[in-house]
Amino acid sequence: MVIQGLLENKVAVVTGGTRGIGLAIVYKFLEQGATVVLFGSRQETADAAVAKIKTEHPDYPVFGLAPNLSDYASVEQTFQKIFKEYGKIDILANNAGISARESLYDYKPEDFDKIMDLNVKALFNCSKAVAPYMREQGGGCIINTSSMVSIYGQAAGCGYPASKFAVNGLTKSLARELGKDGIRVNAVAPGVTKTDMLASLPDDMVARVSAGIPLGRPGEPEEIANVFLFLASYLASYVTGAIVSVDGATQA
Repeated sequence: MVIQGLLENKVAVVTGGTRGIGLAIVYKFLEQGATVVLFGSRQETADAAVAKIKTEHPDYPVFGLAPNLSDYASVEQTFQKIFKEYGKIDILANNAGISARESLYDYKPEDFDKIMDLNVKALFNCSKAVAPYMREQGGGCIINTSSMVSIYGQAAGCGYPASKFAVNGLTKSLARELGKDGIRVNAVAPGVTKTDMLASLPDDMVARVSAGIPLGRPGEPEEIANVFLFLASYLASYVTGAIVSVDGATQA
């Protein structure tokens, strides 16, 4: 049996919602009855994602914005706008992020700063901006995108796993701090997933990567989005502070 309407009348914000896992989350939330505001890195990309969704589903209540997630004032103003428009914000999916694979010997300090700004500071900014609204309305749900490398690390590009370790720390700490306000905070740690980055790799490289996954294949964005849906819904009403691995049992 498929449960429908898990997010009926909910208002959700999804950062990094224009492609890949983020776009899959947007679709999943919309399918389950939510109104969704997706954030893109630029207004053009946000508008393009909304146009794509509207072409397929004209009635879906989806809107696109492009605040500077590294700038708290920009984020705060955007959440004020959303709350004023809809009267509530029930769900925040902190999905925006970038990765890197450079060796430490080639790693530029400014590139490390860029990863920390988007993967960690942006998550802090969005969570800080939305929490007062969730507290005022009696609760809410924040879900962060972590990664399997937050558990195992990776052999190059140390900034990315460092940022995801930080995501896990923020998730567990905010869950403890905000629980009294009825705000649940969890994270999803995807493994290798069929996003644009994976699609750009040669077939033989994808085959080698897949060989190390016990399930024998990369994950689909929709499979990651299903876990976001669960955590956002009443089905996870007693789940908070969790880092949920969705990686096909991949090991380091």
